[in-house]
Amino acid sequence: MVNGEVAALLARSHRLGSDPRNTNYAGGNASAKGAEADPVTGGDVELMWVKGSGGDLGTLTEDGLAVLRLDRLRALVDVYPGVEREDEMVAAFDYCLHGKGGAAPSIDTAMHALVDAAHVDHLHPDSGIALACAADGEKLTAECFGDTVVWVPWRRPGFRLGLDIAAVKEANPQAVGCVLGGHGITAWGDTSEECERNSLHIIRTAERFLTERGRPEPFGPVVDGYEALPEEERRVRAAALAPFVRAIASQDRPQVGHFDDSGTVLDFLARAGHPRLAALGTSCPDHFLRTKVRPLVLDLPPSAPLDEAVTRLEELHADYRREYAAYYERHAEPDSPAMRGADPAIVLVPGVGMFSFGKDKQTARVAGEFYLNAINVMRGAEAVSRYAPIEESEKFRIEYWALEEAKLRRMPPPKPLATRVALVTGAGSGIGKAIARRLTAEGACVVVADVNAENAALVAEELGGPDKAVAVTVDVTDEEQVATAFEEAVLAFGGVDLVVNNAGISLSKPLLETTAEDWDLQHAVMARGSFLVSREAARVMTAQRLGGDIVYIASKNAVFAGPDNIAYAAAKADQAHQVRLLAAELGEHGIRVNGVNPDGVVRGSGIFAGGWGARRAAVYGVPEEKLGEFYAQRTLLKREVLPEHVANAVFALTGGDLTHTTGLHVPVDAGVAAAFLR
Repeated sequence: MVNGEVAALLARSHRLGSDPRNTNYAGGNASAKGAEADPVTGGDVELMWVKGSGGDLGTLTEDGLAVLRLDRLRALVDVYPGVEREDEMVAAFDYCLHGKGGAAPSIDTAMHALVDAAHVDHLHPDSGIALACAADGEKLTAECFGDTVVWVPWRRPGFRLGLDIAAVKEANPQAVGCVLGGHGITAWGDTSEECERNSLHIIRTAERFLTERGRPEPFGPVVDGYEALPEEERRVRAAALAPFVRAIASQDRPQVGHFDDSGTVLDFLARAGHPRLAALGTSCPDHFLRTKVRPLVLDLPPSAPLDEAVTRLEELHADYRREYAAYYERHAEPDSPAMRGADPAIVLVPGVGMFSFGKDKQTARVAGEFYLNAINVMRGAEAVSRYAPIEESEKFRIEYWALEEAKLRRMPPPKPLATRVALVTGAGSGIGKAIARRLTAEGACVVVADVNAENAALVAEELGGPDKAVAVTVDVTDEEQVATAFEEAVLAFGGVDLVVNNAGISLSKPLLETTAEDWDLQHAVMARGSFLVSREAARVMTAQRLGGDIVYIASKNAVFAGPDNIAYAAAKADQAHQVRLLAAELGEHGIRVNGVNPDGVVRGSGIFAGGWGARRAAVYGVPEEKLGEFYAQRTLLKREVLPEHVANAVFALTGGDLTHTTGLHVPVDAGVAAAFLR
């Protein structure tokens, strides 16, 4: 049974965390203090429950709470070694845990423990940070709140900040909270309801103050020529730029991308003040840890020719890397962690939008959301004052904090296909669906491409939704639809690294019954379709300069001559030779092209379910429900082939162990001697 204080804390956290005006994703924390029976002595013990490291308020569960003994936490005041050694206090929190302790305590644990209030919220609302990052934030805070909310000068999160806030509360019994310079807000209350009410009071009052006091165009006037392109034109331009932008964001290590062309971004980039403000960087630690100290900003209007924009992005990227390395050298100490990489996490393109990057789609999306928060903060600060983020040296101290480095090292190792974006055709059912499922399980972001929109959408949802998979509707015989599918893919994930040509159709007929339409249809889907898809894939992959994989799901019939199968087998043979041709042509770009030759995949196969199974069963003189068994018995291994076995082969070719293999066809047929490759 959940403790009453814990239940109230979780409910409050969910309400606060579900509204982006209150705090950003995984930003801030909340706590509650109360008594609970000690499981050993049975006597009451005073405890504190606080959101653990890395959790998110909006989705917080009881397992995400750190549970600590208050007496031991408060005793740490007597052994606090001072600011220079305060990182040691984080390790001390482990000795304050109650029972199994729950989640790992965060750096903000001291703030919650030392403030003399039963309930404490620490949040990162845009309105609060706008005051916190204004040049005269202390004066504005007093004007906004009087003496009910107190200013606390910037200090890096830690034990000393907890002591500072506790002292402020003790010295100001009338106060309901404080604004933390350069950082956010903290509020408190005797009950969960009072604490939440005080948090919302600070946030909403700051919002009204900024609105009522603010000047109408804090970012300055719109610059002629920098207005947002019309939506359709804007997204076409974004899709054309995306692979090149991903290339510059992935020089140190491959990244997944996210695109945002919301009105907030486009208006900021159209205004005269955006170059100055972007160069100042973000301020709140939660912001710049995800966005880096500043973004890369293209300094050309959206009307600039694409090749000119790409060339300029490359020049700006070289400058960005040099400046970031210089920033590291300016502030690094002998014991600082090594530089983690000098590529931007945020790339801003006037008239088009924002590209954000991370180790996976969620990280990339959240980085973009944090930069949106930063734009809102800049707007608020500029509306009533001047945006003045914390000093660069302080940003470095947090970005290359030993505690932050330790947190990164605790992260689980990436899956084999992490950061890779896969597009699978015919992924709405059968073999394609199994491939999409396997690639997602191995860490890839997957574009589920299928002519059947409903099937594609269902599969994408099953795979985990837009942070894992997106659905695109495409008839692979249609050149324009194929190009559009790749545009949607690069806008969803930044680019494409792995393409599986799986879409297929089959009609089993003797030669004299095979019509020209039968022939044309099968060649259109498999031969022409694979060509169109591979051509678009090559365009994206060469622009990204990250290499890539193209895999053809061909067939045993590509090399085996069987009866009543002229159109299908000939189309599969075409696909098989495309593998060889493209492997020879694309190798110089690091793009590997391989094939898989399945046979007898009856169960779960869309082709067999569509009538092919009945026709093949008739050819071989067996009941359709026995066809899988029939195929298995004619193999060397006497095993039935399933869609998952084909998916396994695709992963084997693309998962990282066969880095020097291209132009290969892998049979997945349980052993058909007549189809051995010669």
